[in-house]
Amino acid sequence: FHFAWWSYHVAFLMWFSISPLLSEVQDTLDLTKAEIWTSSISAVSGTIVMRFLLGPFCDKYGPRIPMGLILLASAIPTGLTGLVGTSSGLSILRFFIGVGGSTFVMCQYWTSCMFTKEWVGTANATVGGWGNVGGAVTQVLMGSILFPLLRDAAYGGNREKAWRTACVVPCIVGLITSYCVVRFTDDCPKGNYAKLKKLRQIEPVSVGKSFRGGALNVNTWLLFVQYACCFGVEITMNNAAALYFKEEFGQSTESAAAIASIFGWMNLFARGLGGFISDKANIYNGMRGRLAWQSICLLIEGCLVAVFAQTETLSTAIMVLMFFSIFVQAAEGSTYGIVPYVNPAITGSISGIIGAGGNTGAVVFSLFFRQMTNKTALRTIGAMVVTSSVLSLFVFIKGQPGLVWNPHLDNQTYDDDDDDDNDDHMNQKHEIGFKEGTKDEETIQAS
Repeated sequence: FHFAWWSYHVAFLMWFSISPLLSEVQDTLDLTKAEIWTSSISAVSGTIVMRFLLGPFCDKYGPRIPMGLILLASAIPTGLTGLVGTSSGLSILRFFIGVGGSTFVMCQYWTSCMFTKEWVGTANATVGGWGNVGGAVTQVLMGSILFPLLRDAAYGGNREKAWRTACVVPCIVGLITSYCVVRFTDDCPKGNYAKLKKLRQIEPVSVGKSFRGGALNVNTWLLFVQYACCFGVEITMNNAAALYFKEEFGQSTESAAAIASIFGWMNLFARGLGGFISDKANIYNGMRGRLAWQSICLLIEGCLVAVFAQTETLSTAIMVLMFFSIFVQAAEGSTYGIVPYVNPAITGSISGIIGAGGNTGAVVFSLFFRQMTNKTALRTIGAMVVTSSVLSLFVFIKGQPGLVWNPHLDNQTYDDDDDDDNDDHMNQKHEIGFKEGTKDEETIQAS
């Protein structure tokens, strides 16, 4: 559990390490607004394909080795940030750093295997939220602490040397975490997949079949769009917020980064709260409760994005930003309270595809900021998010009721090939780590 959220947290730290310093990079390299946003689009594009691929690989090989390798692959280019000299070089570098964002797949896979269906929403949301806090930490660490410290204490006021040196710190943290993940963690509570396969305690999984099963399920793509409209918004704001407060309200690099970090700090509780309420709604009203909460979060989020675009004073903007962020994170937590039910036998593939939706949304929303004014981009995003809330009406998961009606009673067909109930699949997945009813399981549930 703790390696899951910490690894994703470190990935975020590296992924957005340069974001609070983009105004400094822009001045040094004499870049246009379009070139800065092109680099931000590259940063979120790098992880899309990897999220698609890593889901099936987790189903087959487990999350430990992929997590360690991806952290290593992201740490190396992070440490090379100071060597950037051109717009194209910045975009290429951020593309490879962005691969680290795919650690989300392993993060969610770990907790989906470890926790039972009654707690999986809270567990997935908590590790995802604490990981996303890395977006807030990097704003403060890089923009408000390391940059002024290096500029004033180490380089006598030289701003260029300060931003070129700062990214070495998250690189070192990433390298250390990469080693620790491989050395000290297990794929599941019962051990590593390689050993369990030799002992014939788990069935072999086909990567192609796993991915195909996830990709052919309509529910996967409906949740893909909804996740694009929450996590995609968060990623875009991680890139945009510091620049937004500097351009719209005349803040310094340090103060803009500190204000922008507020958006990420809400992850300390908001994403976990979204998953927790989803779990509670499931207790009282089953899947219908989860879907209703999902729509509510997206609807309020979209409205608050539009309100944020209209704010004219700094204090009002900060206040709206806080509430806007809370519902963004809550919608993310709610989404991954639904994901483990879609087809538990191939949770990795489905989690990866839906996770890629978040980055796809970030690419689209970043293009809005690249081509439109800040306020027009925000209003457009708000309208899209509100529209996405309606998609919950069309999510029909085998063995579960829909939001408004139960299509099972109408003999409708589904994409799942398995005839077993989803709850049975979730229990089988959980049994990789524990035998049902044991004291160890009760301990994990309590934790």
